[in-house]
Amino acid sequence: MEDYQIINLRSIFKKNRSLVLFFILTLCSHTICQSQIFSYQDSLRGSLREERTCFDVNYYDLAVNINPSNQSISGCNKIYFTTTKATQKIQIDLFSNLNIISIRLKNNAVTYIRDKNAVFVYFKKTLQANEKYCLTIKYDGKPVKAQNPPWDGGFVWTKDSKKQHWIALACEGTGASCWFPNKDHLSDEPDSASITVTVPKGLMCVSNGKLRKTSHNNLTSTYYWHVQYPINNYNITINIANYKTIHDTFTSSDGQKLDLNYYVFEENLAKAKTHFQQVKTMLQCYEKYFGKYPFYNDGYALVETPYWGMEHQSAIAYGNRFKNNEYDFDFIIIHESGHEWFGNSLSCNDPAEMWIHESFTTYMESIYVEETLGRKKSEEYLEEQSKKIRNKVPLIGPSGVNYQHPDSDIYYKGTWMLHKIRQKINNDTIWFSALKSLAEHFKIANVNTQQIIEWLSTETRTNLKPIFDDYLYSTNTDLKKDY
Repeated sequence: MEDYQIINLRSIFKKNRSLVLFFILTLCSHTICQSQIFSYQDSLRGSLREERTCFDVNYYDLAVNINPSNQSISGCNKIYFTTTKATQKIQIDLFSNLNIISIRLKNNAVTYIRDKNAVFVYFKKTLQANEKYCLTIKYDGKPVKAQNPPWDGGFVWTKDSKKQHWIALACEGTGASCWFPNKDHLSDEPDSASITVTVPKGLMCVSNGKLRKTSHNNLTSTYYWHVQYPINNYNITINIANYKTIHDTFTSSDGQKLDLNYYVFEENLAKAKTHFQQVKTMLQCYEKYFGKYPFYNDGYALVETPYWGMEHQSAIAYGNRFKNNEYDFDFIIIHESGHEWFGNSLSCNDPAEMWIHESFTTYMESIYVEETLGRKKSEEYLEEQSKKIRNKVPLIGPSGVNYQHPDSDIYYKGTWMLHKIRQKINNDTIWFSALKSLAEHFKIANVNTQQIIEWLSTETRTNLKPIFDDYLYSTNTDLKKDY
């Protein structure tokens, strides 16, 4: 341990009674909500207090060493940020089971305290508003293991068919702070990021964006990845295995070439080359209805993983074993890739509004079915999905407490709502134009529910608020009702 000083929590709270009061009020107002019991930790993670709103993250420069032999990691994250107002304290997040070695600002050690998974950093001198800074955090430890990925977050340490290491990660909901220090809130994405990963020699690491270079020595290999776009923290990922690479390209309607890279095991190369041809059909369909792939400069990738799948930006986790469903498409490819438009490009500000990510992406599946198999099959697909609606919990939960929706209604009830809106408008030219303009206008941006309602109502020249209210906030929604 080096270069830090731990401050007694009691003395901090004596000096900042408003912080204590805030947490008490938060806990009292959200003690039990929609079957989820909220904790002090949920408030630390989910709320936008002054320690978070006082700065805006610009760039993460993350370097991590992976040690499969004891399932540990060590690393350093340089957090480049701009202050939005003067402050002497900020909140960073890192799971408490990971050890902080040092925190420095401009190469000077700073004081901090750890409170559960939050890290409050204190500066000797006030950081002035609208100034740029770099906070360097070194850390190490054994990150949490995912018990049921991707629904349960953390690392996956396993072996492939040849008994070689196969390591993956999924942390949506759990939070990226389970493996590296960051400002772990959906409302603040870095404008770009570098992810440098060192692994045992013989293994490859696939992360987000473009691979800029690799270096090797007798024992290890290091992979230097760079993301050119804003990215949700939970989308920053690493996949480690003895991968083989398939290179391909997709040509957009305007002639622009998109790099396609597929990282699979050697024994799956042949089937992947054939099975992944549907990626081009998917990209063509989604470009038609929702605009061009949002992250062209970073390319598109599928990465074979030991769990089902996840929408990691420009590096989609794929574990569906090259299988199509009864509608002749691979669910993981079509659904998780859809998140590149809704979730990764157009993103919500708080997990309470995660319906924005899941409802639109699930609706995209039916559009793909309609484009490839026709309207009748698409209607059939939607009807099958509607049978899974439970109507037990509103689609929108309380904000500021890291709310996690307890069932699948944010997928199926949400997509049925969009289907009902299409029926009400009864003009596909207007409806699909509104959807496309929504995705393009809010491209690479954070939005809230009200903005979506207002945008679609304006673009369709229809008051859609009654439908949204009925589906988002009610548990007595009549699914057969025509509006």
